[in-house]
Amino acid sequence: MKLNRFERWFVNSPARNIGQHLVMRWFKSTVALKTGGTILEVGCGRGVGAKLIWKAHRPERLYLLDLDLQMIARAHRRINGNNGDGISFCVGDAARLPLRDDSVDAVFGFGFLHHVPAWRDGLAEVTRVLKHGGVYFMEEYYPSLYQNFVTRHILVHPDEDRFNSQDLHRAFQDVNLTLTHSFELKRMGILGVGVKADSQSISCKRHEDACQVVLD
Repeated sequence: MKLNRFERWFVNSPARNIGQHLVMRWFKSTVALKTGGTILEVGCGRGVGAKLIWKAHRPERLYLLDLDLQMIARAHRRINGNNGDGISFCVGDAARLPLRDDSVDAVFGFGFLHHVPAWRDGLAEVTRVLKHGGVYFMEEYYPSLYQNFVTRHILVHPDEDRFNSQDLHRAFQDVNLTLTHSFELKRMGILGVGVKADSQSISCKRHEDACQVVLD
């Protein structure tokens, strides 16, 4: 689902820019990716996340996908002056990703899944395109944050079948993604890292097998 005018303003604001920098810092503290891999960002917006991904992980190939052609155009203008040779842009649906099975090392999603009407299909598609051992870096929000009395009048989201914490955790299990790291505010949203399977292409920066922080 495309963003409305207010949401488009917000994702292009300095506040959102700062937020994505903080989210990326958390992602980097959990799982290390080798440079030279293949990465997909779903819901790339104007390309702020893409620049952070490129700087942090130096992929050989970075695919950027968004449903909104205007956002893809903004991302193209923002990025292509520096690293255009390794980046491909695509207008597409998160529930039907235009990539082969087992083709990417990591998928980044800065708050795209809760915009997808068939969000389970979107999560299944993330898993499908990930290689065994591939990593899904996820930032997501729950309905109590974006469908409350105030926000429901200014934000546009699908009305039915929205996921809460329990739904999302169950869906991860259903698609065989292991949530290895998470920081969660159960009434608001979650930062999470899901791994498709063990692989030598990634290495945890922590000694424990999993790290979860849940705040009620």
